[in-house]
Amino acid sequence: MALTSFFSLPLPSLHKQFPSKYSTFRPIIVSLSEKPTIVVTQPTKLPTRTIPGEYGLPGIGPWKDRLDYFYNQGKNEFFESRVVKYKSTIFRTNMPPGPFISSNPKVIVLLDGKSFPVLFDVSKVEKKDLFTGTYMPSTELTGGYRVLSYLDPSEPNHEKLKKLMFFLLSSRRDHVIPKFHETYTELFETLDKEMAEKGKAGLNSGNDQAAFNFLARSLFGVNPVETKLGGDGPTLIGKWVLLQLHPVLTLGLPKFLDDLILHTFRLPPFLVKKDYQRLYDFFYTNSANLFVEAEKLGISKEEACHNLLFATCFNSFGGMKIFFPTMMKSIAKAGVEVHTRLANEIRSEVKSAGGKITMSAMEKMPLMKSVVYEALRVDPPVASQYGRAKQDLKIESHDAVFEVKKGEMLFGYQPFATKDPKIFDRPEEFVADRFVGEEGEKLLKYVLWSNGPETESPTVGNKQCAGKDFVVMVSRLFVTEFFLRYDTFNVDVGTSALGASITITSLKKA
Repeated sequence: MALTSFFSLPLPSLHKQFPSKYSTFRPIIVSLSEKPTIVVTQPTKLPTRTIPGEYGLPGIGPWKDRLDYFYNQGKNEFFESRVVKYKSTIFRTNMPPGPFISSNPKVIVLLDGKSFPVLFDVSKVEKKDLFTGTYMPSTELTGGYRVLSYLDPSEPNHEKLKKLMFFLLSSRRDHVIPKFHETYTELFETLDKEMAEKGKAGLNSGNDQAAFNFLARSLFGVNPVETKLGGDGPTLIGKWVLLQLHPVLTLGLPKFLDDLILHTFRLPPFLVKKDYQRLYDFFYTNSANLFVEAEKLGISKEEACHNLLFATCFNSFGGMKIFFPTMMKSIAKAGVEVHTRLANEIRSEVKSAGGKITMSAMEKMPLMKSVVYEALRVDPPVASQYGRAKQDLKIESHDAVFEVKKGEMLFGYQPFATKDPKIFDRPEEFVADRFVGEEGEKLLKYVLWSNGPETESPTVGNKQCAGKDFVVMVSRLFVTEFFLRYDTFNVDVGTSALGASITITSLKKA
């Protein structure tokens, strides 16, 4: 997923576009002789405004903004304070890491649901080498290749590699539901045992192991525990991902040390060379049928393997690692009433399907589906999107029109766009049934976690997460499996470098 940029499984989805009900209109009364009065509406023209904000002195400005972003203010206050200061959801600032990792940290920030979608329009913005933002990790971390996530759709390899990802899932689709059940039943049994022994259970480490095992079993037909890799997959991936993302992470070290180690210089790739080789060997050994398809597409075995590894370990595993605990945090806070409604709905539909979880049964669970979408809205697994203007652009917020010059970098912080108060009622709240019913479903086009609206689908010509429907499906499976087994639960929430740290403090079995 972005961290979730992976495969696509066809789910019935909404492709109909709904007219926005948030535009401002003024009535114009037209009188016609001896005919009824006709009211014609016309959009109010927004004023053009210069983009506010500043970048500061070279070196000093980016460094100061970096300290504010990570330490002095934190992400949310960093953006909130500038919205207030500039009286605008569009403004100029610097984004980390800045010197000496990023040569140009200057961006134009988009923080509302109206301006944000320009980042998905590849006719207007270029996506080349922007997956991680204003810097790109060394290709030594991906076998010397620029993998799919860093390619713009205009590049020939983009289409070939995205087709390979689509093929992977289509060839293994029948294994997804049974292998998820098998793998996550093992996780839940481990949680039950830990709860019995200690009265509490950590979710994250078990979820990490389950996520990797599930992806390997369902998509590559192998249980990693029975190979040379053993149970080391999540740990190896963690170190490898850290080498790529350290410029935009904080590990909670003393401020000066944390900033010096993580944000000032690139950590050398040789630190994880042996770890990466172990992962590569695992995927190379278990991808023979995929290499046949890759060669048909004109992709070498080596390039295919590095891309399959990245898609599985960075995108999909990373997405499940971050999103599942975050989703469970929100569901836990929703309370017993929501848990009871979920359990009743899920158990009823599974019973009607003969006691088995099926795609059809899950489609008949509107509350469960809404809960997953709401979790993706409130805490999107990838918060940041970037795009470089291909041409001079005019971008609209709710309040004004702004002119952007060709070559300028656009940056969107998604948690603000998906909590836009001019689009969503009670935007900061987790509302379990927000997307239930016809009116609720109309709001799905403002759920943007997949690098595109939830009502649209990934293609070889866009940068929407190739595994958009796959991620939604496995998230639905997690909620479904959980409430088939348990009635309700409570958690303690901590922080981690990536997402939330969850400790289950009570767990009532069905």
